Amino acid sequence: MSITRPQRITGALLASHAADALGATLESQSATAIRERYPNGLRDIVGGGPFGLLPGQATHDTDLTRAVLLAYLDRARINAAGGDPDVASLAAGHMLKWLRGDWPERRQGRKPVHVGKTTLEGLQKYGETGEYVGSGGAGGEGKAGNGSLMRCLPTGLFEEDADRLLLDSVAISAITHADERCTVSCAAYNAIARDLVAGRTPQEAVESGLEVARKLEKDTAVADAIELGKKFSIADMAANGPVGLPSEASGFVLESLAIAVAAVLDKRPLEDVVIDVVRIGGDTDTNAAIAAGLLGARDGEDAVPERWVGRLQFGDDFAEIVSHILTTESGSSG
Repeated sequence: MSITRPQRITGALLASHAADALGATLESQSATAIRERYPNGLRDIVGGGPFGLLPGQATHDTDLTRAVLLAYLDRARINAAGGDPDVASLAAGHMLKWLRGDWPERRQGRKPVHVGKTTLEGLQKYGETGEYVGSGGAGGEGKAGNGSLMRCLPTGLFEEDADRLLLDSVAISAITHADERCTVSCAAYNAIARDLVAGRTPQEAVESGLEVARKLEKDTAVADAIELGKKFSIADMAANGPVGLPSEASGFVLESLAIAVAAVLDKRPLEDVVIDVVRIGGDTDTNAAIAAGLLGARDGEDAVPERWVGRLQFGDDFAEIVSHILTTESGSSG
C-alpha cells in the first residue's frame, strides 16, 4: 500500500518527537554506559534522564520544531488571505514565546527545562533587537552545534518549491545558528525530507541533499558529512560506539547530519533504527530526533510504534496542526 503525503508528513513529526523522548532518558551517556544498562537498547519511552522529564515530554528539540511548525500554520493562513509572510520571522516569534513561557503546560515567565547556549543567545538577541544572529552578514560563525538542525524539519515537509526551501532553511537556521555548516546542513536535510515526502527513494533523496550542499557551501564540509553518512552502519555504531565520529556524536551538526543520512539509508524498520541511534550515545535525544524525522518521512505514521505515540506530549497537537496546514493549503489552491 502506498504511503500518502499527509501520512509521511505526520509520520516525520511523530517519529522525531518520539525519538526525542526516547533518547532524552540517556542524554549525554556513552555507548558503553548505555550498553551496560540496556544491552538490547532502550525500547520504551520512560522519561527521567538529566532533565527529569515525564515520559513523552518534549525537550527543546521538539518544542522548537513545534515553533517552526506553527510558523507554517501561520504562513498557510496568511497565504490563504493573500499575504506573503516571512516564515523565518514567524518562526522566531514562536521560539521567543517558548523561551518566555508562553507555551502549553508552562507558566508565563517560567524558563524551559533546557535550552542550548547558542540558541539562548540567538533568541535573546532577537527579543532585544528584532534581528537574527545571521542578519546582515555572517554572524554566528564558529558555532556549529546541531541546535538548528534539530528543529528545521517542517520546512522540508511543507515547502515544495526548491528555491524557497533553501532560502527558508538558511534563514530559520540563522535565527540562532548562522555558521555555514549549520545553515547548509539544514538546507540539505530539508531537501532530503522534501524528496521523501514526495515518495522518492532514500537514495534519491540523499543525492538531492548532496546536490544542495555542493551548491550552497564554500567548502565541502556538509557534502563530506553526507558522503560519510552513506558509508556508516547504524547497527555497527550501536554495537561498537561512534567510531569515525571525532566528537562522539555529542552535538556537532555535521555528525548529527551524517547519522541521519546513515539512518534513512538503513533498510530496517523505523523502530529498530531509532533504538540503535540512541545506542550510539552522546547527544542521544537530538541525534535520534533528527534521524527519525527522515525515517518518519520515509515510512509514514503507521511505522511509528503506537506505544510511543500514545505517550507523546504533542502527539495529537502535531496531527491537528498538520491537518490544519494541509486543509488550508488545499483550500487556498482551490
